[in-house]
Amino acid sequence: MNKIPLLLALGALCASTAYADNAAFDWPQFRGPNRDDISKETGLLPQWPAEGPKKIWSYTQAGQGYSGFAVVAGHLYTMGTRDGAEILICLDAAKGTEVWTAKLGPILENKWGDGPRGTPTVDGDRVYTLGGDGTLVAVQAKDGKELWRTTMDALGGKRPGWGYTESVLVDGNQVVCTPGGSKGAMAALDKMTGKVLWQSTAWTDGAQYSSIVPAQFNGQKQYVQRSMTNIVGIAAKDGALQWQVPYPGKTATIPTPIVKGNQVYVTSGYGVGSISFTIESGNTPKMLFDETGGTNKVMKNHHGGVILLGDKIYGYSDGLGWTCQDFKTGALVWNEKAKLGKGAIAYADGHFYCLEEGSGNVVLIDASPTGWTEKSRFKLDPQTTIRSPQGHIWTHPVISNGRMYLRDQDLIFSYAVK
Repeated sequence: MNKIPLLLALGALCASTAYADNAAFDWPQFRGPNRDDISKETGLLPQWPAEGPKKIWSYTQAGQGYSGFAVVAGHLYTMGTRDGAEILICLDAAKGTEVWTAKLGPILENKWGDGPRGTPTVDGDRVYTLGGDGTLVAVQAKDGKELWRTTMDALGGKRPGWGYTESVLVDGNQVVCTPGGSKGAMAALDKMTGKVLWQSTAWTDGAQYSSIVPAQFNGQKQYVQRSMTNIVGIAAKDGALQWQVPYPGKTATIPTPIVKGNQVYVTSGYGVGSISFTIESGNTPKMLFDETGGTNKVMKNHHGGVILLGDKIYGYSDGLGWTCQDFKTGALVWNEKAKLGKGAIAYADGHFYCLEEGSGNVVLIDASPTGWTEKSRFKLDPQTTIRSPQGHIWTHPVISNGRMYLRDQDLIFSYAVK
C-alpha cells in the first residue's frame, strides 16, 4: 500500500474514532465539568489549516435558541425549538444524527431571538434542563422519557426580561436553580423526584441570567450566585444565607461567578465592571481590589464569559477588547481590540478558542499572560437564515473529546481539533 492511501485511511480512522468515550474529556454541563470553561484534554491541534479544522458533521434541525452543549458518553445534548415548543435534543456526537427529542414547554419569545438559552446538565442516566419560559424537566438520557417537571413559577419565580437562561446545577442528590422571588431566590429539588428540598428564604432577589457555582468556604459547601444587586453564598445543606455582598448591576448580570479557594470574582457588562473578595472565617467577606465600594473597570464582560487560568482572568471586555486581568489585584495585564470583535471564549490544551459573535470568526490564540498571539482562524460557514436581526452567534464553543462544537441557531457543527 503506498503512502497516500495509507495516510487517507489513517485520517478516516482518526476522524471516526476522535470521539472515543473518554469520560475525562466529557462536558456534562455549562462551562464543563467544573463550570470554569477549562478542558483538561491534551494533544489538540496547535494550529489549523488555512480553511479551518475539518468539519466532521453538521446538523440543521435545532430550531431557534442559544442553548449550549453537554457532551457525555458519545451523545450531545442541547435545546431548540420544533412544532411550536421548546425541545431537548440528543444527537450522536460522532455522527451528528438525531437520537431523540423531548418536548419541554412553550417557546420563549424575545426580540433578540426566540427559544431556549441555557445548557442541559447530564448526571448519570438523567438529563436536567431549564427552558426559556422557566420549565424545568428531568428526562432519561437514553431515550428522553420524561421523569418529572416543575416550573420556576411554581417556586415563586418571575421570568426575567430575556427569559430564564440559567443552566441548572446537579450536586449530590440536589438539582439547584434560581427561580428568584419571595419564596426564596434559590431552590434545591430532589433530583430523583423533583420535590422541593429547600428554598433560600433569606435571599429573595429576582432572578437574573447567571448560573450557580459550588464552592467550599470554611469547611462548608456553599452555592455562589448573583442577582442584579447582590452576590451571595447559600448553604448547600439547607439554603441558609451565609454571606451577601452588594453588587451594582445594570440592565442584566450574566457571566458565571469565578471561585478559587476562598476568593470570589464577578464581572458584568453595561459599563459595570468587576469586583472580587475573599470569604474569611465566620463567612465574612473581605474586599480585594475594590476597596472603595465601586467596581474595577478593566473587565466589563457582557455575556461571552471569562476564564481564570493560573492567576489571570481572560475574556472580552467592553471598551478594551480581548483582555487579560490580574486575578488578585484587578490590574490590566494586556488587551487587544483590533484583531477580533466581541465574543465568547473557551480553553483547551494551552489555547483559547475565541468566537466573534458578529461575524462568526473563530480564532485560536495562545493562552498566555504575555499578549495576543494568534495561531489560526476561520469563519463559521454556512450561517443561519433564521436568526433574529438583533441576535448574534451567542452559543459558547465547546471542546470535548477531540471535537469543537459550534452553533448558530438551527445549525450545529462538529469540527476535528485533534
